[in-house]
Amino acid sequence: MTSAPTSPAPTVIPAPMSREAAVRAAALAKATAIAAALDDPAAAWEPTNVGTGRGWPQSLAGGAIGVALLHIARARTGHGDWRTAHRWLAAATRDALTAADNAGLYIGAPALAFATHTAAEATGRYGAALAHLDDTTITITRRRLTAAHARIDRGERPELKEFDLIRGLTGLGAYHLQRHPDHPVTGEVLAYLARLTQPLPAYPDLPAWWTDAAPSGDPHPDFPHGHANLGVAHGIGAVLALISLALLQGHPAPGLAEAIERICAWTDQWRHDTDGTWWPGVITPDPSSPPPRPQPSWCYGIAGTGRAQQLAGLALSDTTRRAHAENAMLAALRDPAHLDMHGTQIGLCHGTAGLLQSALRMATDAATPALATELPHLTARLLAQLDGPISDPELLDGAAGAALTLHTAGTDTIPGPAWDRFLLLA
Repeated sequence: MTSAPTSPAPTVIPAPMSREAAVRAAALAKATAIAAALDDPAAAWEPTNVGTGRGWPQSLAGGAIGVALLHIARARTGHGDWRTAHRWLAAATRDALTAADNAGLYIGAPALAFATHTAAEATGRYGAALAHLDDTTITITRRRLTAAHARIDRGERPELKEFDLIRGLTGLGAYHLQRHPDHPVTGEVLAYLARLTQPLPAYPDLPAWWTDAAPSGDPHPDFPHGHANLGVAHGIGAVLALISLALLQGHPAPGLAEAIERICAWTDQWRHDTDGTWWPGVITPDPSSPPPRPQPSWCYGIAGTGRAQQLAGLALSDTTRRAHAENAMLAALRDPAHLDMHGTQIGLCHGTAGLLQSALRMATDAATPALATELPHLTARLLAQLDGPISDPELLDGAAGAALTLHTAGTDTIPGPAWDRFLLLA
């Protein structure tokens, strides 16, 4: 007796991925590939950065601390190995800890504290190390606060490095607000930043954050009368973002809302509403040289200034300010010529990664879904820029930062752990 023929199993055709899902999967795959390529601290800076100094271990921007942050963020979401993150943290501490006057969020003990806190928050490890780093960072912060208040008492203009994000007290405040918002030192920094915005009696016609130097922080013949800096890396944009975040968190430091209003009243004077809304990067007293529209970067462009303005709008419940900021970002994302100003730059500071990370944050808080619809295109743009070997491993301008942003886009971990607090995007 022969058995009846069996029918072939039906072919199951999987439903096609949406474009958004496909781009997200590609983003996560690329982030994973970059993280794998940056697995070994001993090899990451060979041979591309030999002699450049960018691989100094205690640099968040360009050293081992920055790459450690990539591996920490991936491990926190279950996509990475904590042992790899630990190897990078160990590499960052192979030299004596730096706690000199130039130590800040991006370099030395405070930078290591930021990465270590991000790891400790998820694992419960590193308690003793973090306690030591906290003590050191608090000491640095209070030393810097004493000098800053003395400068204000003298009625002098500030240097950028007194208050900026990368070198100054705004960066230290960003760490303290995330690590221990209720610690007295956090309130002390916020109180100083509020005081920073109050007019100086000797210079009533200029904002109190006007500096006598160039954007580099040094005197320069192109800036004979100094400038006011709107950027987030080195200017008042960082102060605006941090005190807005503090107000949104309900921090009780006095004068925060008034400081936000003072900054916004000044930045509103310089907002341009032609070819989309935008803010310049720097202002000088020379009326014959109108400020140009900056590229859409985090450090000076719409990625940073737009998010700072949106945070201010959220903090003050100012729907008009929010709309200006969100429309400004939307216009930038829909303008191919403006996006092309980045050229081939991929980084968080000057490139597409910083614009994407800001857009991810802004879309989450936006009043309309229009920003979110632009994210797959911008993610695909960054992926195309990364179609080649890694030429620069660092966090701020290189592959590690691009990978962190792609990991965030690929895992949809917004709001998620605020690894981007060092950019003051969250």
